[in-house]
Amino acid sequence: MTSVRDMTEQKPARDPEQRKKDVLDRLEQDADAWVATVSTDGVPCLVPLSFVRDRETLLLATRRTNPTAVNVTPTGQVRVALGGTRDVVLIEGTAETVEGSALPAASGDAFAAKLGWDPRGRPSWVYLRITPRTVKAWREVNELAGRDLMADGVWLV
Repeated sequence: MTSVRDMTEQKPARDPEQRKKDVLDRLEQDADAWVATVSTDGVPCLVPLSFVRDRETLLLATRRTNPTAVNVTPTGQVRVALGGTRDVVLIEGTAETVEGSALPAASGDAFAAKLGWDPRGRPSWVYLRITPRTVKAWREVNELAGRDLMADGVWLV
């Protein structure tokens, strides 16, 4: 639990290189993220999903009938958030659904190894492969000005 004292003691701002390193570390170490999509009629959906970083993409899995998978199909737009309100990583990207049978073996193996379960071979499940377009990271107000780390799919640092 964050105390009022913790909230008033601001940490020194990280330089962009350190923020990028921290983001990449989180992508390797964290297992869960908040994933936001929107339906074609404008209904938002926010759910926690487990993920693995697979080269330059994020790989998640969900039932093909869940709103998150359904919403990804027409637009491909997705937002992913890691961390709490005092250590934010916000990723906007494009997502595509991938059938387990079409997933490279190394990607499926990495997912199963990190998360301890394997959705391949489950016909009601699909993978979502997210390609980041923008990445922002900040902890405190003193990092807001330099929060953009990726734009148009290219790291800025």
